Amino acid sequence: MTILVTGAAGFIGSHLCERLVAAGHEVVGVDDFDPFYDPAIKRRNVSGLEGEKGFRLLERDIRDRAGLEAALDELGIDIDVVIHLAARAGVRPSIENPEAYTSINVDGTVSLLELARRRGIRRFVFGSSSSVYGNNEKVPFSEEDPVERPISPYAATKRAGELICHTYHHLYDLRIACLRFFTVYGPRQRPDLAIHKFARILSEGRPIPMFGDGTSERDYTYIDDILQGVDGAVAWTADGSPGFEIVNLGESRTTSLSRLIELIGREMGVEPRIERHPMQPGDVMRTFADVSKARELFGYQPSTPVEEGLPRFVEWFQREMAVARR
Repeated sequence: MTILVTGAAGFIGSHLCERLVAAGHEVVGVDDFDPFYDPAIKRRNVSGLEGEKGFRLLERDIRDRAGLEAALDELGIDIDVVIHLAARAGVRPSIENPEAYTSINVDGTVSLLELARRRGIRRFVFGSSSSVYGNNEKVPFSEEDPVERPISPYAATKRAGELICHTYHHLYDLRIACLRFFTVYGPRQRPDLAIHKFARILSEGRPIPMFGDGTSERDYTYIDDILQGVDGAVAWTADGSPGFEIVNLGESRTTSLSRLIELIGREMGVEPRIERHPMQPGDVMRTFADVSKARELFGYQPSTPVEEGLPRFVEWFQREMAVARR
């Protein structure tokens, strides 16, 4: 297939592009190298794909549909599937700048859906987030749970993306899978996310800021498991009939914040020092995925608990640190 991947130079996107190219697909990656975090990191993420016959990178803003369409016309190729991962990420930063999140995450998603409609691309995979569940008291989180009370602009924009995806499915016969990712981690994880940030802080000998009492829980999901789920979603879209599904992709296990810090410290051979702070606005007490729907539709089989995934992340992190010191 020929697959368009937005957010191609990001954490999940770069791993996905490598996986798709290795499987023999033609991949057109789209990324604007937004300075939300250092663009040089993103360029390193895709450096291994440079020169690969099956990969082409377009430096474009997803909101510029006309420019993106012109670039695709210049390449002279037809796209079979769109995997839309590009977004302004992060709960806490969205509280400071909700307009940017709305512009990129909502308008950008409409732009990609409109591109698909206009070019006759009927298969679409949208990267959503577990943040849409807010402070859901029922666990594990099911796709049938109500999600109409998001507690951050980021969460609201992801829910809005799901809704507009359903509208395009209903009106234009697209087959769309919306994937709710649960706290993805692994090599190349964004530097602002907890596991990467904690590892960096420990390597610098500084105390870790803990927001809350350490009992908040997350369903940490290793990148390889997420990629397996995305593969399953792409395969699901191959059915020729219109369809729409929202599907959780998580590890379906929870780890408390205090336990996470303990595990990272153990892997790094450092005794963590804790700097306590109150919970921050927009934070939720837990995330916990019910993945029975993903198992049924995609054959999803997550298999990497944090006790196995964290050593892999720390090994990558320490290797990156060693290279940086040279």
